[in-house]
Amino acid sequence: MLLAAVALGMTGPGQTPGVSVFIDPMMETLNLTRSQVSSAYLIGTLTGAFVLPRLGRLIDERGTRVAMTLVAGAFGVMLVAMSGVVGIVTLTLGFTGIRLFGQGALSLVATTSVAPWFNRRRGLAVGVLTAVGSALLSLIPLASRGLLIPTFGWRTAWIVLGLAVWLIVVPIAIRGIIDRPRDVGQQPDGDAPLDAEATAAADAEAAAVSFTRAEAMRTPMFWAVAGGVTATGMIGTGLAFHQIDLLGEQGLTPVEAAANFIPQTVAALTVTLLVGGMVDRFSSRWVLAVSMAMLAGGMIMVPFVTPGLVAIAYGIIIGSAGSAARTLEAASFPKLFGLAHIGSIRGVVTALSVASTAFGPLALSLGRDLTGSYIQVLLLLLVFPVGVTVLGLIAKVPNRPVR
Repeated sequence: MLLAAVALGMTGPGQTPGVSVFIDPMMETLNLTRSQVSSAYLIGTLTGAFVLPRLGRLIDERGTRVAMTLVAGAFGVMLVAMSGVVGIVTLTLGFTGIRLFGQGALSLVATTSVAPWFNRRRGLAVGVLTAVGSALLSLIPLASRGLLIPTFGWRTAWIVLGLAVWLIVVPIAIRGIIDRPRDVGQQPDGDAPLDAEATAAADAEAAAVSFTRAEAMRTPMFWAVAGGVTATGMIGTGLAFHQIDLLGEQGLTPVEAAANFIPQTVAALTVTLLVGGMVDRFSSRWVLAVSMAMLAGGMIMVPFVTPGLVAIAYGIIIGSAGSAARTLEAASFPKLFGLAHIGSIRGVVTALSVASTAFGPLALSLGRDLTGSYIQVLLLLLVFPVGVTVLGLIAKVPNRPVR
């Protein structure tokens, strides 16, 4: 679990907080406008999202060890390639690579790797994994903004981050990740090992009660949870992508705005642990409703943010909302749909989530260009958390497939 958390933390350079601290220096060097960069981010993210369902099947077919090795290697290549960006076309290609392999694929592999090892306390295990990974992830924008970019420049900073992924994640994948407990003579939750006949019977039973991707996508609960992840991905990414400028309008300095990722991460860590435990005990619809309420609350709070405690409270609410939705999906889907096709099922949600993150930055950027502020567009986007809440409350728990 700890090794998977480290891998999750190393997705930071491909996550929006990690990218956001590069935006202003790259805009200055490349002579690009904020809307141009946001458009490149949208196109790159959408392009990467189309590939993610296939990578989800790779996990089911080849296992998390092989998948993580290939993804981490490719992610490092794309980070190094970001150092050579010279214009809008190469920037778009770079965004495609780091969003696909970092924010999308490596996150998917890392969080899926824990599911086969737990049954009774899977939610808590996923919560711990996500909490530790999020804490490590939060260090990336601070290290980039506070050390790498000022010391070496943004081009060399990308190279350093790529080398870090190769040196940390690839060895973890090759030497530390084990696909299933039975590969080392163990059972989930540390239960007593089974003999070969009992293991085969258990595998057959698990496959029989597991949903295929098509079956899962026909259930309303799939779309409710996927909608929650998508809403927080779109809106949370938009807020994070423009955080330096958005909070700057509210009176925060660039360093204070970047530091706001800290309360977001602390809140995310705490809420992740709570949500993971809640998934083991309560219906997913209530966790989803709380997550959407926090997201809506954070959006409404933006015009009232001021330096100090109010800014910290804003960071806590926004960090809590995103963490709750992501943890709910990672922990509840194995419980709702089984493990046999979990990579393919979660691959669809991850693709939708990544695709949604493409629209958030552009929506906020266009809204600011048209109105001079981020406030009006945030009020319009409130329709998403409200709609997801309604769908989640009326969706039924999926029945096991009958074949």
